[in-house]
Amino acid sequence: MTHVAPLGGTAVQDHVALAEIELCGELIIAASAAEDRLSMESIDQVLRVAEERVRATEA
Repeated sequence: MTHVAPLGGTAVQDHVALAEIELCGELIIAASAAEDRLSMESIDQVLRVAEERVRATEA
């Protein structure tokens, strides 16, 4: 039996999932624009890893 979300305005928003989807989209765009494979540094830049590390140390 398959469960399907009901139609209408009852959708629950998962902010973490939405953020992950946005980052995945940005990574796909960067990869498709690159001439070669993205380096780990490029991937970290797209995913804003350094910004998150700074934010984590400030908290």
